[in-house]
Amino acid sequence: MTLTDEGGATRVDTSQRGRTGPGAGAPVKGMILDRAVLRRRAGGPWRAARRHPLFAVILAIAAALRVITMIGYTPAMYFNDSFDYLHVAMRPYPHPLRPDGYSFLLLALKPFHSFALVAAVQHLMGLAMGVMIYALLRRRFRLPRWGAALATVPVLLDAYQIQLEHLVLSDTQFTFLVVTAVTLLLWRDRPSWKIAAAVGLIIGLSWLTRSVGLPVLLGVLVFMLVARMGWRTLAVTMAACALPVLGYMSWYKADSGKFTMTESNGIFLFARTYKFADCHKIKMKEGVPVEEMFLCTEPQNRLPNSQDGIWANASPLNRYVGERFSAGQNKVANDFAKRAIKAQPLDYGRVVAHDFFRVFQWKRTVFPDPATYQLYEFRKRSSPLPNWRMDSDHTAADEATAYERGNARTRVVEPFAGIMRAYQDWFYLRGTMVGVLLLAGLAGLLALWRPSRAMLRPRTWLRPAGDAERGRSAAFLPWSLATGLLLAPAATAEFDYRYVLPAVPLACIAAAVAFSPQVRARFAGLRPGRAAATAVPSTTAPSTTGPVGTVSSATGPVGTGSVTTDEVPAVPADLVEEIERIGKDRPVR
Repeated sequence: MTLTDEGGATRVDTSQRGRTGPGAGAPVKGMILDRAVLRRRAGGPWRAARRHPLFAVILAIAAALRVITMIGYTPAMYFNDSFDYLHVAMRPYPHPLRPDGYSFLLLALKPFHSFALVAAVQHLMGLAMGVMIYALLRRRFRLPRWGAALATVPVLLDAYQIQLEHLVLSDTQFTFLVVTAVTLLLWRDRPSWKIAAAVGLIIGLSWLTRSVGLPVLLGVLVFMLVARMGWRTLAVTMAACALPVLGYMSWYKADSGKFTMTESNGIFLFARTYKFADCHKIKMKEGVPVEEMFLCTEPQNRLPNSQDGIWANASPLNRYVGERFSAGQNKVANDFAKRAIKAQPLDYGRVVAHDFFRVFQWKRTVFPDPATYQLYEFRKRSSPLPNWRMDSDHTAADEATAYERGNARTRVVEPFAGIMRAYQDWFYLRGTMVGVLLLAGLAGLLALWRPSRAMLRPRTWLRPAGDAERGRSAAFLPWSLATGLLLAPAATAEFDYRYVLPAVPLACIAAAVAFSPQVRARFAGLRPGRAAATAVPSTTAPSTTGPVGTVSSATGPVGTGSVTTDEVPAVPADLVEEIERIGKDRPVR
C-alpha cells in the first residue's frame, strides 16, 4: 500500500505484507511517519508561521503596534476607575462598588513595581485572544486559513482595543477570561469533566473581575442545556464556578457583615432609571415610600446622562443621609428603581433599546462627556495623577507613586505616540460593523438550527446529545454571549464605548462560523453530512480512506502535522455511519 503525506513524500507501507482477507490493505494504527512529517511536528514557531502566513503577518503587526504603544505611552494609561482598583491592591479589602478580581492581578504584580509590566501582561492577553480565536476556528469549525485569520483582525488590530489593553482597567482581563472559557468549551464536541471544571472556574474568576460575568455564566448554562451535554457536565461547571464566588462572598461577609459581592447593583440600576423615572406615575401605580422620596427628580431638573445620577454633585443620591455606596443607600436605590421599572415598563424598554442600538452607530460621538471620552483616546498630552483622597492618609497620586516606586504619570514619547494617534483615526471597528458581525452570526445560527423533538421534552435536557446536535449548538454560544454582553450594560447601567469591546471577540467567532463548511452546505441546499467536501468534521470522527494512495484523517488539529491535506476537510462520522447503513458490501466511491 502506498501512503502520501501532506508534504508530497510517498512511501510503501510494509505493515500489510503477507496479509490476506478482509483486513488486507487497510491502514493500521501506529504507522511510521517519514522524516518530513516528523520535522514538521518539531519545526517550532517559525515553521508554524510558514504554514499560517497570513495569520503570522497579522499577529506580527499586532505585536508591533502594542510595542509602539508601550514606548509611546509609558508606563501605562489610566482611567478614573484605575485608582479604585489600585487602592484595593495596595490595601486589600472587598470594595463595595465593584468586585476585586482585577485588583488581585495588580496585587500579584505589585512586587515588580511596574505599571509597564501590567500593560505588557494585558497586551499579551490581547494577542492570546487572537491566537485562541484562530485556533478554534481552524480546529473546530474547519475554516480555511485566510478566513480564520481575517476573523482575528478586529481583535488584534483595532486601535481602541489596543488602547483599552494599555489602560489600567479590568476589561482586558475580563475579555481574556471569557474568550478562554469559550475556547475550552468549544474545543471538543464532548468536553471532559476536567474541562468543564476549568470552564466553571474561569467563569467564576470573570465574575469576580466584572459583575457582568453573571450573564456569561447564565449563557454558558443555557448553551449546555441546548447542546445537551449532560447533567454531570452542568453540575461540575456550576460547582467550579461557585468556588471562587462563594469564597469572595465569605470574605465580604467577614469584612462587612453581608454575604454579597458588591453593594452597588441597586445604585447602578437607579442610574438606569434616572432619566425616565416619574414619581407622579410611580405614585399612581406602585406608590413611593417616604424613605425613597428624596430620589424623585422633576424632568426639567434632570442631568443629561444616566451616570450623572451616580457621579454628579447634583445627583439625588447625594441627598441620602449616610455613607456613600452603603448597604442602606443601595437598598433604597434598588427598591426605587424596581418601582420605576414596574410603573413605567415602556419607558424602561425605550432607554434600554436606545442604548443597545447606539452600539451600532457608524460614527463615534463624544459620550458621555468630553473629559471621559478623551480617556479612551491616544492623547497628545498626559494629565497629572489625580489628588483626590482614597482614604484619610493617601491620595490617588500617592498610591500610584508607591506602586511604581517612582514617577507613575503617563509620559508621551514622540514619534511613537503620534504613530498610534494617526493609527487610531482610521483603524478601528465601527459600530455598524459590530452589527454586521452579529447579523452574520445570527444567519449562521439559523442555518444550523434544526429543533428536534428531544428539545421539547424537558426530561431529555440533561441527557447527552449526539455529535451532530452538539455541532449545530456550538454556533449558539459565541453569538448569545456577544449579544448578552452588549445588552447587559444597556439594561442595568448605561452605554459606554469600553463595554462594547468585550463582545467583539465573541461576535467575530459567531460571524466566522456563518462561513464554515457546514453552514455553506446548508445555504447551498445540501444536508450536512451528505457532502463530504463541505461538512464540518467531528473531532472524534475516525480516520477514513481518501483518494487512492492517500490517507486522510478526520481528527488532525491545526499544527499537528497529521497526514491529511490541510485544505480538504475529512469525512465526518455521521456520513461514515450513513454509508455503512446503505450497504456494507458496496464499494465507497
